[in-house]
Amino acid sequence: MNLHNLSKYFYLFLLLFILNSCNKTDWKENYKEEEKSPFGAYIVYNEVKNLFENEKVVLLKDNFYDYLFKNYSDSLPDFGNYICIKNDASKLPKEGVNDLLSFVYDGNSAFLALNYFNDNLKEKLEITTNNLSKDIRSLKGLKSLKGEFFLENESYKNQIFTFDRNIRKHYFVTYNENKTIVLGSSKIDGEKVPNFLKIYHGKGTIYVHSNPVVFTNYYLLKDKETYAENVLSYLPSSTLFWDPQIKFSKYANKDNNNQSVFNFFLKHKSLTWFLAVILFGVLLFMIFNARRKQRVIPIIHPLKNNTIAFTQTISSLYLKEQNHKNLVDKKIKYFLEKVRTKYFLDTNNLNKEFIQKLASKSGNKLQNTRYLVNTIITLDKKSECTQEELLTLHKMISIYFKK
Repeated sequence: MNLHNLSKYFYLFLLLFILNSCNKTDWKENYKEEEKSPFGAYIVYNEVKNLFENEKVVLLKDNFYDYLFKNYSDSLPDFGNYICIKNDASKLPKEGVNDLLSFVYDGNSAFLALNYFNDNLKEKLEITTNNLSKDIRSLKGLKSLKGEFFLENESYKNQIFTFDRNIRKHYFVTYNENKTIVLGSSKIDGEKVPNFLKIYHGKGTIYVHSNPVVFTNYYLLKDKETYAENVLSYLPSSTLFWDPQIKFSKYANKDNNNQSVFNFFLKHKSLTWFLAVILFGVLLFMIFNARRKQRVIPIIHPLKNNTIAFTQTISSLYLKEQNHKNLVDKKIKYFLEKVRTKYFLDTNNLNKEFIQKLASKSGNKLQNTRYLVNTIITLDKKSECTQEELLTLHKMISIYFKK
């Protein structure tokens, strides 16, 4: 990667910083790409284009999981870097973490600089963390947190990078030593502990950093750009997918977030009894009402060949009812049946082995096969589907069988 010295931009951004400081300075950590406040990410986002010359920077307007979902049939680059510099990655769902790992497994890279790694992310990355400053939230308390960082790179092995505020005592405790390299550390209570790791995953690599604040405007304007440059220099020169974490996924399974109304009733004993009485009353009403009325004897007409009319009626029904989930289920059954008859594969377990066999027999790329099967699994679990999801699934299956 061709690195540029940021000094020529120092005075420009210093001027912007001074002008911005005419108003009351916002010292909150926001990590927003458009923010020129001290702890915004305006400089690093704009300067990354100079660090990665001739490479495209894609600012994601959708959730990363949705971006992969929508661009399945488009020409994605062979290699790319996913970058997320935030307080946490709360808008990356479990399905999104799985797809991110698949993205890396195929030969891509990911860079995650976070103050907080959720349990699902830590489990998938096989790491554990500790944050001795987790209870410090006030601006005054954060201002008092200083730190010393080190890089294992031979060029900077004996150099100490000092930071004068907002440096949380956040570090990695355990990691899988068989596939992890410690690239950097911080000194906490006189002991050097890892805060920057390189984790191998398949053909790709995941870089994790426990102190995203060092990439903010404040430190890049205080002659600390050398540290940020060297950390980001580990990423290969390729397309950058910059995640601003602005949207939740529209396609990920959200069953855990949308609980049923009945679950709410069952949490409270009084409401549970109320629901039981109502259901019992409705049942009694149906029983007595059915006994008092005689069912009309239908007129049986001779059978007619109404195949075309039946087809038109069914199609009109689907169009009127907008039952996209029903059609999605039928498309999934059609796909699995065709796989069984055309490729003679068992479709009872759509696991990693099945995906590899299907990709090999069909002549499709492993990455495309994995996206298609993961999409089928996700849509199969959902109770409702949108028209956009139905059309996307239809398009994916049609493209897949053209091979």
